[in-house]
Amino acid sequence: MSTVKGEDAHLLAAAKAPKVRRRRLRAILLAVLTTQYTIIAMVVGLSVAGTLRYVVTPQIVAKFEAIEAALKRLPSP
Repeated sequence: MSTVKGEDAHLLAAAKAPKVRRRRLRAILLAVLTTQYTIIAMVVGLSVAGTLRYVVTPQIVAKFEAIEAALKRLPSP
């Protein structure tokens, strides 16, 4: 009976080893996906910021300057 228990212990010990590998693999996969997400979020954020800075902002400024010029041409009350 004791040998059967000993054999079972070896089988259980062997069965627990893949769980450690799975945990390690999950940790590595999580780190890779987090890094990838962070890099993509930074690239998208910088692209949006660049678009706003060089395309949208000059258009808005031009509209306000046109409104200011039109208001200056109006006769004062």
